[in-house]
Amino acid sequence: MSENNLDTPESNTTEATEALVGKFQETMTRIRTELGKVIVGQDEVLEQLLITVLVGGHCLITGLPGTAKTLMVQCLADALGLDFKRIQFTPDLMPTDVTGTDIIDTDPATGERTWRFVPGPVFTNVLLADEINRTPPKTQSALLEAMQEASVSIRGTTHRLQPPFVVLATQNPIELEGTYPLPEAQLDRFIFNVVLDYLDADEEVAVVERNTLGLGLPEISPCTDVASLLEIQRLVRQVPISDAMNRFAVDLVRATRPHEDAASDRVRSYVSYGASVRAAIFLSLTARARALLNGRYHVTPDDIRTLALPILRHRLQLNYLAESDQVDVDELVSELLDRVENNS
Repeated sequence: MSENNLDTPESNTTEATEALVGKFQETMTRIRTELGKVIVGQDEVLEQLLITVLVGGHCLITGLPGTAKTLMVQCLADALGLDFKRIQFTPDLMPTDVTGTDIIDTDPATGERTWRFVPGPVFTNVLLADEINRTPPKTQSALLEAMQEASVSIRGTTHRLQPPFVVLATQNPIELEGTYPLPEAQLDRFIFNVVLDYLDADEEVAVVERNTLGLGLPEISPCTDVASLLEIQRLVRQVPISDAMNRFAVDLVRATRPHEDAASDRVRSYVSYGASVRAAIFLSLTARARALLNGRYHVTPDDIRTLALPILRHRLQLNYLAESDQVDVDELVSELLDRVENNS
């Protein structure tokens, strides 16, 4: 793919752009077909995982045990044809188990000792941080530099991670025994907090039938590779977005902050801290990817509206009064969406 003719909204009618978008659509259709061999339902969750990869970000997947969180990430990595590693987070996991460490090598001939870096599992394209909230914050924080800077620092030396690098972390709901809350700084690095719910009855029947025949899981064929995915990521960032759509994203994020004039009475009562500008950046960026996934080369309000909940739900810090009144953060974000849209 080339980036020519993608710099201005007027170029979206050129043959070159149409060819690029057509190739993108073909690749995404193949990926969804491959995922459908194993994953039943969960179309919205799969779309958000794809968007995460398309923008080169990270995603937190929240769901009860048995909702196929791990299987979904494994299948996505296979369909993308990328290098994949998994870390099973446990209470005794150390930071070096994530990042890697320096070891001392001794030359048997001379006896000379030298330091050698042994990369950890974070050196990959797609990292599954399985049950990330099963380990204490010290180890969770080992991912912070990798997620934000795409690098790891060991003994004063910085080791770069090769793009694309995507962290897809799963967690069980925080009220379950043996879990730890994620640090706020780390939560903010995740583009989405996707909530994986139970399937409907028909889909659950299909899952039971697939898993009781003794045939094993179908093989997933890779539909892309590192080079083509990096081209796709560049294409996504060239999708035009109007000033009005960026303003919509910014107004929505600012409305989550209790000290802002645009904040509602419920936000002032129940929210201690609202979302940062990073949320607005993610809304603008992911809306471009969703537009392409839906066959458009421009962003609409529906793109931002659809992505607002998974982007904002983990960025609003509710206070004790909200907990006492059993305020649901998803309902609060939905109210904000209606309020901002009506005032636009």
